[in-house]
Amino acid sequence: MTTPLLEATATIPTGRRRPLARRAALLGLSLLAAFAIVGPLLLADPSAQDLSRFLEAPSASEPLGRDDYGRSVLARLAHATRLSLALSALCVATALLLGTVAGILSAWFGGWIDAVLRAVSEAFVAVPALLVVLLVSALASGGSLWALYLGLALAQWVEYFRVVRARSGLVLGSPAVEAAGLLELGPAHVVRRHLWPDLRPLLGTLAALGMVTSILAMSTLGFVKVGLQPPRAELGLMITESFPFYDVAPWMSLAPIAVLFLLTVCFLALRDSKERS
Repeated sequence: MTTPLLEATATIPTGRRRPLARRAALLGLSLLAAFAIVGPLLLADPSAQDLSRFLEAPSASEPLGRDDYGRSVLARLAHATRLSLALSALCVATALLLGTVAGILSAWFGGWIDAVLRAVSEAFVAVPALLVVLLVSALASGGSLWALYLGLALAQWVEYFRVVRARSGLVLGSPAVEAAGLLELGPAHVVRRHLWPDLRPLLGTLAALGMVTSILAMSTLGFVKVGLQPPRAELGLMITESFPFYDVAPWMSLAPIAVLFLLTVCFLALRDSKERS
């Protein structure tokens, strides 16, 4: 027996439900991005300490209270969200550009270029992504932001390379591209009119998933105190620092966990909507 709510939901066309999920995800990401951009400009210094306000409970002036050093949890959360979004976007953009260019070159020219690029990609696939980040971070100074960026970008470019190489091989072998070659329309025409329209939805899906991967990897490394180091505001570090006080100051851990959860859900919902569109 179906309830009125289930019946009403069943009558909504699938094509309408997908845009609703996409709009909800975009709205959530827009609010988090606005918080990350505007928050650090309006709120206090995230590293400013006031030990007289040790574990101060949430109030009208401090909606998320203070931590064990008397620092504003809201201010630290805004800076941590900005760091996660900005660094993840930079990592994904770098990996996307590197993997896409390498994949197209491999499929276009083949031969020794394809063999070399495939060998390099297989070497990266053989090593766990998190281990790549740890190795790069170990070669640099502890807690280096650029080492973390480089490690995350290197760990992700292989996904773009393999997908782009496989898809580009099919497109470049199609009759439309062969006709463009006979008409001597040039590589720019092939990329603009044939490759890019076919690759764009795939790259959008991979980029959304890459944002989730980068944010979670960054938080995981911060959680185990291998990535960025205190007093930098970072979601994983904030969760780790709040553990000793979870019973008396739950707001310290709930705030970064909520932001991490919302970022993950929004990007995954955006990825699913791209896959099904």
